[in-house]
Amino acid sequence: MARRWSRKSSSSKRTFLIIALFIIALMAFIYNSKMFERESPQVLIDESIYWNLKKPLNVKISDKSGLKRVLIQLSDGENSITLFNEKYGAGERELEFNITFPKKGFYSKKNEYTLSYEVVDHSFWNFFMGNKIIKETAIIVDKQDPLVYVVANSYKITKGGAGIVIFKAEDPNIDEVYVQTNFGKVFKAVPFEKEGYYMALVAWPREKKNLLSAEIIATDLAGNTAHEKIRYYLQDKNYKSSKITITDAFLNGSIASLARDIADDETQEMTPFEKFIFINNTLRRDSLKTIETITDGINYTKRLTLNPFYPLKNGAVVASYGDFRTYEYNKEKVSESYHLGLDLASTAGAEIFLSNRGKVLFAGENGIYGKMVVVDHGLGVYTLYGHCSSLLVQEGDEVAEGQIIAKTGRTGFAFGDHLHFGVVIQGIEVRPEEWMDEKWMKDNIFEVINNAKSLINSEKQQY
Repeated sequence: MARRWSRKSSSSKRTFLIIALFIIALMAFIYNSKMFERESPQVLIDESIYWNLKKPLNVKISDKSGLKRVLIQLSDGENSITLFNEKYGAGERELEFNITFPKKGFYSKKNEYTLSYEVVDHSFWNFFMGNKIIKETAIIVDKQDPLVYVVANSYKITKGGAGIVIFKAEDPNIDEVYVQTNFGKVFKAVPFEKEGYYMALVAWPREKKNLLSAEIIATDLAGNTAHEKIRYYLQDKNYKSSKITITDAFLNGSIASLARDIADDETQEMTPFEKFIFINNTLRRDSLKTIETITDGINYTKRLTLNPFYPLKNGAVVASYGDFRTYEYNKEKVSESYHLGLDLASTAGAEIFLSNRGKVLFAGENGIYGKMVVVDHGLGVYTLYGHCSSLLVQEGDEVAEGQIIAKTGRTGFAFGDHLHFGVVIQGIEVRPEEWMDEKWMKDNIFEVINNAKSLINSEKQQY
């Protein structure tokens, strides 16, 4: 009897072991088989959307094992309508829908809706029922454009100069406000005085041949957009043009030395003429791009006034802003450039002062500008100090009015000790002379700010 029981026991153990191994193998197969994948379908759409009903909503749905059924419904909390209900074969792994608001079969005056999706895939997971995802998107319908109007602005802008605009942009779902120009530049705006009011400085680049046109643009979260033209009196200005003859002595002397100092790696295999073209074209372009990148923005500040800028005591003007220079070699035009700063000179190594406090955004080498400092003064106003012999501040420093930040020199594309002083408005280099003139600043910028404050805070304001 014991032997018979022993045999039965061994047989049962073997059977149990076989069953266990089979179950393990089956589980391993299910776990690793693509037929039993466990990932839910993906529905790509935001959880909340503002919709002006003008453009369809885009929905992307995907699944690894293939989509089996897609159901999309719209509800206002009381009534609902099916927008989409389809079944698919196993081959459909990606679908894209453009959903429009139903024009028939669903009447509702509400502004808030729920868009729901129920998606099932072809997986054998979940007892052959497949993976399912149920997702909802909150829809807020907004068909109203923002209200935009100008409160105050500078009367005029001179070519190469700047002006200001203060405006109101009113919308419960406001998204962006900015000033767009006809030359592609966008000037960002910052909050001003009270909620819903904004301010932006606007610049008219010296090198642009067309007259400036600027308009305020306000958009809301639903994509509604309002435009309001800014009416500036545009004052054109004739800037100096000069023709410079390039000689072989200049190329083999000053240019060769300059190339060694500021672009040795790039110019080693170049001829003297190629070195000049590289410095005046390529290196100049890269240096200007660096300045634009550093200053292309506006930082909010409660301080709405600035002192006139006088960076160099007893500094004499040796080159003006806006000069257009044409370079000729062997009687042929070979290059050109705009001088977008004011060159000031006094004694060698003269101290450079700050007229207004700010933050140092750049302190280092910048191509043709040599050793350079850029300071952010808020309101979208930046000052630039180039060709310095030494820098006395570092990037990130908070600098005070009257502080010495550098000393004049001849680094970069400079052939004598001087300061290249620039004023930049959100990436556009403008006439420093305006920001050195107390009367101009008062009449064109700060009086406009004060007038706007009075209008905004007046109980009798009407628009």
